[in-house]
Parts: sequence; structure tokens; C-alpha cells
Amino acid sequence: MVRTSPHRADRVSAILEVLSADGSVSVVELSRSFGVSAATLRRDLQMLEEQKLLNRTHGGAVAQDVAYELPVRYRGGQQRQQKQQIARAVAARVPHEPLVLGLTGGTTTSEVARLLSERTQLTVVTNALNIAAELALRPRLTLVVTGGVARPQSYELVGPWAERTLASVTIGLAIVGVDGISAEDGLTTHDEVEAHTNHAMISRARRVIVAADGSKVGRARLARIAAVEHVHELVTDRTADPGAVAALRDAGMTVVFAEE
Repeated sequence: MVRTSPHRADRVSAILEVLSADGSVSVVELSRSFGVSAATLRRDLQMLEEQKLLNRTHGGAVAQDVAYELPVRYRGGQQRQQKQQIARAVAARVPHEPLVLGLTGGTTTSEVARLLSERTQLTVVTNALNIAAELALRPRLTLVVTGGVARPQSYELVGPWAERTLASVTIGLAIVGVDGISAEDGLTTHDEVEAHTNHAMISRARRVIVAADGSKVGRARLARIAAVEHVHELVTDRTADPGAVAALRDAGMTVVFAEE
């Protein structure tokens, strides 16, 4: 197990990563790895059990259904280095000129928002509450936030109110986060209402970039956002499955690796 920061958010994210990979965790091993007390780890596991993200056992915990959607507040520590590389590559693709930029929710798109927060001549349209909070006090850009019903798992505003806002704007470039992307199934996410709202943003954009770390390439989730022909470019990292990348390129999508 890799040692990580003892801060709770990072620790919980790491616990869920180990649980996803191994199917179970031990309080003794976690305590040794993180350098915190067994009592602290038990409180972490109790909190996660209350959120139905695991089942506690004597001395540890076991995974529930591995297909569940982790709340976004626990995803920041997953593939962090890759997401930061991808965010830098995506931000570099945003032109320094007057532009209406669409941003959906997601940990990688949130990193992009931070990198663009000091830009001028940008109008940002987003349905993500955490991105809106990040940009709201930045005087150099204009922020447009959709209405909608908040999804606590992703911090996104979704539904008809969000879609009506998106229908009234024209977006030059949309940067979209996904839970899965493949040549066969297109862009997918866990929630069908969120998928419909994100599709509404894509349909209003002249150009679309998907920002997704390699763990999402070649995977499909429950709800389809859009087919791959609606996307101009995928920015990912070298951990992406080569066969899935080749299939996307065969389908006409430009795939760029962040470190390039």
C-alpha cells in the first residue's frame, strides 16, 4: 500500500482505492500505512459505511458493489497526477481570445477551471457548483451558472432548468468530464439525468474536448451522454488501454496524451 497524506479527505480516497483494487481493507494495515491510530481508521470506516460505500467487518471492511459512483469529494485523490497533467494539457488548448467556455462537473474539469481562473476574455458557462464557487470571485472572467437540481455525488446542477439555460447560450468550446468513454458506447456517466444535461451542453458547443484519465478509456457506465462523433478531441494519459485508444482513433476521434 502506498503511503499518503494523513488528511482525512486524502486518506478516505486512498481507502476507497485500496478497497476497489483488493476488495477488503484491514485497520491494522491502514494504520501502519497512514501513520494514524486504529481508532481514527475505525471512524473513517464507520463514516463510509453510513454513506453505503463499504461494509465494516471485524478488523476492517469489505467492498460493496464496485460499480457505485464515488462522491466527487472522494475522487480528488484518484489518479491525481494524471488528472493534473491532463488539466494542464487541456488548459493549454483554450485560446487566449474572447471565448465562451463550457465546463461540466468532474475532478479533472475542476482542475482545468483552477488553471484558467486568471484568464481574461473568458465567459465560463458551467453546471458544476464547485467550479462556480472556484470562479465566482475571479473578476477577470464572466461566470454563467445554470439552474437545476443539485446532484451531491457530482456537485452538478441537472434537469430541465439546467437544460433551458444551456439552450439559450452558444458555446465556443466545451470541456467535458465523463465516467467512461469508448468507441462503441460513446461518452457515459452513472446518472441518466446528468447525462441528458451534459448532452445539452455538448449540443450547444462548436468544439468539444473530453478530459478523462486512462482509467475511464474503454469503459462504459449506465447512461450515455453522446456518441464519439460529437467529440473533437480526447485528452488522456498513457495508462489508457491501447486497444480502446486505437478504436477511438479509428472512429475518427483525435486522442492526445497529456505528457505530449
